[in-house]
Amino acid sequence: MDLGGPGAAVSLFHGFLDDAAVFPPGLKPLARAVSDHPVHRGAGYGKLVGPLILAAPALAELGALPVDSVPLELAITAPRGPAQLPEALRRAADLPVRVVAFEVAVPEDLPVAEFFTGLEPAGEVPVFVEIPRDARQAEVIANCASAGHHAKFRTGGVRAELYPDEPELAAALLAVVRAGLAFKATAGLHHALRNTDKDTGFEQHGFLNLLLATAAAVRGAPLQELITVLAERDGARIAEAISTVDSSVRAVFRSFGTCSITEPVTELADLGLIPASMKGQ
Repeated sequence: MDLGGPGAAVSLFHGFLDDAAVFPPGLKPLARAVSDHPVHRGAGYGKLVGPLILAAPALAELGALPVDSVPLELAITAPRGPAQLPEALRRAADLPVRVVAFEVAVPEDLPVAEFFTGLEPAGEVPVFVEIPRDARQAEVIANCASAGHHAKFRTGGVRAELYPDEPELAAALLAVVRAGLAFKATAGLHHALRNTDKDTGFEQHGFLNLLLATAAAVRGAPLQELITVLAERDGARIAEAISTVDSSVRAVFRSFGTCSITEPVTELADLGLIPASMKGQ
């Protein structure tokens, strides 16, 4: 794919930024997040913005808030497992919302087979199952593939140990791609590039590194190449490599949750990957 100058590859990032404003470290109040989301969608960078992400219990509070007449696109998380989904569907049916994804964690105390048995179909809504970082991982990936579900990677959090290192994330990514699964990511992708957070000292993955590693996995690259890509911190190298990525990779890496929409937009613009004017719109 020929970039043809800054901003020509904007379509590569369409719908890439899920609005996770209510989650840490943003923790924006629900009412503010609901009112801000359509502002983001209507901005010059609006095509880059995906759904607002809310945890299933938040739907009860959402019913008491004013919502624009245009249906609010939601991705609903079920942190306590599949038992939360039926009630979330019932609540959503009474709200001016359109549910475009469910994101479900696998409770540690629930056997994998039982988890998937209890994961009822959600109509046309895709289900993203969080891939655990323990011995259950291969079983969960296999069950997702057989059931037609997607995957979800947790790439960080509020503690250093919640960040998988490059070899761990690369191996999980390769396993998911080889199983034919699409995925989304959440937590910890605060910047475009691999970095060390100046406030916490946490080693953080870059969302562009993850996109490039996905492209490498799709074309059959070995594990070590994915590890190297995830570790790269040079912005010029990353930006140049992004220019070779076909937009079809987004059928695999669907999106990632970010508590700030404007920060990744600014970083993409600063790297010359979208028009500089977009970060001020």
